[in-house]
Amino acid sequence: MWNKVIFLYFASVILVSAILMITRRNPIHSVMFMLLLFFHIAGLFVLLNAEFLAAVQLIVYAGAILILYLFVVMLLNVDRESAAARANKFWPWMAGFGLLIAGEIILLVSRGVFPGEANKTMKVRRRSGRQGTGVALYQKYLVPFEIASLILLVDWWGRSCWRRR
Repeated sequence: MWNKVIFLYFASVILVSAILMITRRNPIHSVMFMLLLFFHIAGLFVLLNAEFLAAVQLIVYAGAILILYLFVVMLLNVDRESAAARANKFWPWMAGFGLLIAGEIILLVSRGVFPGEANKTMKVRRRSGRQGTGVALYQKYLVPFEIASLILLVDWWGRSCWRRR
């Protein structure tokens, strides 16, 4: 039952933050909602016992791509004084979100493995490094892996067409 409750929480926050990300006029707010989105997607991966994908989600998307977006926002020369004034106005909200994220991290770290999923986790973890990752990737997570490969293929194709122009 707790798995469903946690999943519903992650799914609802992902949907709300995605909608807020694309509807905000301030680009800094959009980037912050995108950060919230990336953290909750990583939380879903942890819920599915895919810690490697959660780490990749945080390192690649929240770490690299979000920084790229922040550099673009900085190059747009957003008025820093008005952004700081608005940030000071919403500090209780930001503190609340920070405490919520910290609580989620503490909860996930303290629980380690969700009930009922321990047997599945032990079977995958008995295999060593690359073999266990490969078995999990091509058996349990085949569909998300194929979707990710299609997205990367489309991205590569779009970039190669852009270079030809």
